[in-house]
Parts: sequence; C-alpha cells; structure tokens
Amino acid sequence: MALFNIIVFPGILFLVIAGLWFEFVDRRMYARMQHRQGPPWFQPLADFIKLLAKETIIPEDANRFLFTAMPVMALTATISAFFYIPLWSPRALFSFPGDAVVVMYLLTIPTLTFFLAGWYSTSLYSMIGAVRSLTQLFAYEIPLFMAVLAPAMLANTWSLAGIAAYYTAHPLMALLNVPAFCVAMVTLLGKLEKVPFDIPEAETEIVAGAFTEYSGRHLALFRLAVDIEVVVAGSLIVAMFLPFGLALPWYLGIIVYLLKITLVVALIAILRTIMARLRIEQMVNFCWKILAPVALAQLLLNLVVKGFLKP
Repeated sequence: MALFNIIVFPGILFLVIAGLWFEFVDRRMYARMQHRQGPPWFQPLADFIKLLAKETIIPEDANRFLFTAMPVMALTATISAFFYIPLWSPRALFSFPGDAVVVMYLLTIPTLTFFLAGWYSTSLYSMIGAVRSLTQLFAYEIPLFMAVLAPAMLANTWSLAGIAAYYTAHPLMALLNVPAFCVAMVTLLGKLEKVPFDIPEAETEIVAGAFTEYSGRHLALFRLAVDIEVVVAGSLIVAMFLPFGLALPWYLGIIVYLLKITLVVALIAILRTIMARLRIEQMVNFCWKILAPVALAQLLLNLVVKGFLKP
C-alpha cells in the first residue's frame, strides 16, 4: 500500500497529472482574462511529449554532469516535498516533528538547480538568468519563511500534520493568519517565477533565462518540475492557511482539496494578469521593505495571541 501511495496516488503519477492539468488551468484562465482563447486541455501533455521526442543538445563548454543532473534533482526534490504535506486529511503520507522545515528546504532546491543549470551552461543569457534566480531567492525566501512560521508558531508545532490538526480543531484561529497568507501568495509568485517576478526568464531580455541552452528531455524534466512545484507549493499554502474540510470523509476531502488548489492557481492567474514585470531591484525592494515587515508584524501578532492563550 505504501508503494502504491508513493508511485500512484497521491504520489508521483498523481503529481504529474495534476501538474500538467493545473498548467492548463493557469494558461487557460490567463488567456481568457486577456480575451484570448487559450490552449486546449491536452496542450501541456502534448508539449511534454514533443520535448521528450526532440534531440537533446549539450553545449560544448558546459559541465556535462551538472547540466544533465540538475533537471533530475529539481524534479526529485519537488516530488519528495509533497509526501510530507497533509492534503485532504490532517495526516500526511509521511510525517515527523519538524517536517515543515524540511519541506521549505526541499522547495528551495529547485531554485538552486536553476542557478547551477544556468551557470554551468556557460551561456551569457543562461548565466544572467541564473544570477537573477539566485537574487530573487534571497529576496522572497525570508518573507516566505516568516509567513509560514506564523501559523506554525500559533499551533506550537513544526509538523505540518500537527499544524493542520490544530487549525482543524480551531478553524477561527486561521483567520488571524490572513496577512501571512497574502505574503505567502505574493512570494509564491517569486518562487514560481511568475509575473510580475518572471525576471529570471524574461523572454524579451534574456531569451529563456537559465533554461536557454536546454532542449529535449532535459527541458521537459525542468518544465515538469516547475508544473509539479505549482501543485506542491499550492498544497503547502492550502495546508498552512486554508485547513478547511480536513475532517470530511476522504472522498469529499479530495474534492475540497482540489477546489482549494484550483483557487490558489486562479489567484496566481489573476495576479499574473493585473501586474507587469518588475525590475530586479524593484522586486528586491518590494520583498524587503513591504513583504518582510508585514510578515514580521504577523509573527508579533501571533506571539501576542499565543501569550494570551496560555493557561
């Protein structure tokens, strides 16, 4: 049964299907809000298969080992993080005290692989995109960590299952974390490199950023890792800030979980539509001067509330 859970549901196969599906949802909603038709439902799968069938070209001066290993590492880290997140019940597939820190660490690895992939491609465009990815990481990671720390502090546990169980038992306490939820949603755009934080892969400036030299199956794995990261990061946001419906029967819980992930993807599409790309220094200033103080204020609020709740 454990092997079935890891490979099929809610494991790797489910993640691949969900990642491709929510890529379609994101692209379709983004297109409709721009008064375009958008792609058909099978377009992400068709793109993935097409890339697998294309020739894989490795630049002559690139570090061959790192060039080929980075897509696999990005995909592996993203999938591994998913197993520790509660989905439609307060229990995760695997859980231990402190797994929230491990999940945040695992979700940092894909950005680091983007940097290493671009840097060791030895292409000018790739290196510029790689440096921008790393710069963004230092900008959004601190506000994101503080936003995730706030509900964990109130629940008095670093276990995602424990956090979900606490807010399932005390649903009104989740309303205190609304500012942290807003910070997490905005920083999620930076982690996923979506507009207005798509600076590392700005097509009009540096072609495709760190992925400029990638093609064939390596590019397919990178794109799949990004699609899956949307599902995993969205599941983390849902588990931390929208822990509603976890006490329902499993079949209803799955439906509620999918609806909540759809809501997160819809919010991403809306934010992508109404905003334009920022410059890298604007993004850094915004994260440090606005998002970080809001996340810090949320931490202080939760500390005060926690102090009053102590017996």
